[in-house]
Amino acid sequence: MVAEAETRPFADLVPEVVLDAVDATGVRCDGRLIALASYENRVYQVGVEDAPPLVVKFYRPGRWSDDAIREEHGFALELESREVPVAAPRAGPAGDTLLVHHGYRYAVFPRLAGEWPELDDPERRRTMGRFIGRIHAVGALRTFRHRPALDVETHGEEPRRWLLEHGVVPPEHQGAYGSRSAEALDAVRESFARVGAVRRIRLHGDCHLGNVLWGELGPSFVDLDDCRTGPAIQDLWMLLSGDLDERRAQVADLVSGYRTFHDLDARELGLVEALRTLRIVHYTAWLARRWDDPAFPVAFPWFGTDRYWRDHLQALEDQCRAMAEPPLDLYD
Repeated sequence: MVAEAETRPFADLVPEVVLDAVDATGVRCDGRLIALASYENRVYQVGVEDAPPLVVKFYRPGRWSDDAIREEHGFALELESREVPVAAPRAGPAGDTLLVHHGYRYAVFPRLAGEWPELDDPERRRTMGRFIGRIHAVGALRTFRHRPALDVETHGEEPRRWLLEHGVVPPEHQGAYGSRSAEALDAVRESFARVGAVRRIRLHGDCHLGNVLWGELGPSFVDLDDCRTGPAIQDLWMLLSGDLDERRAQVADLVSGYRTFHDLDARELGLVEALRTLRIVHYTAWLARRWDDPAFPVAFPWFGTDRYWRDHLQALEDQCRAMAEPPLDLYD
């Protein structure tokens, strides 16, 4: 398995470095340190003397440019200024939110309280829809200059090429992967062509329930690390689950709440399975690129097995069928 050049990007990020980094912002730590779930970056809850804990995120070296990280921070601060509940970074002594310590770029955030949400109730789904609609109303006001777009090239063609060129796909599956992934991406392009031109706005980009905390006042986002430009439906489809009737009811509730704050072009529902396909392709390449980071084999021991590749090929075949079916609708 081939990974990126830097295979142990956080090898020197020991607890003393984490605590010293927070102390360098002018905050006095009390020595408590809890590692939080994160694979792409390293994230910790840090205890503070006579104050609530803080969360500190150390960015994976080489993943984002400084400008791209500052755009993430700017988007979060813009949302916070409009009273949209997100975790926004706090400025250091020099006034910058992007900080550097021991060679690591990092940012400090408030700790938000809440639990991962359950969306089995229609009113909760409408509340979630309103929340995302508020984010998109802000996201539509301007554009990113340094963050990537979510499209067939960035989430389909490029990761597919990388997998094939780096020998990640086992020899016995290379032929099937090459043809089936090409077929799937052709179907993705056909889906986008059928839908036609849609507006692309600033998005959360990775809107699954693991990135949401639900507290007393409702939902809030804890991470905008994957924010990018794309169609609005990207931040809604990952909240859907179950059979066709269940997903139709769910999307109707989400969109009902969403439209309280922002319009949604119903044609974008025709992109749901295409976007799901891009995520499947991109996710496999992401795992392969990170495999030499010691955290990944521990967290994803099933990756790269014969069973994994058989299931992956089946998923691509299933997606080709799904993209040929009529899309979800809103009963209107």
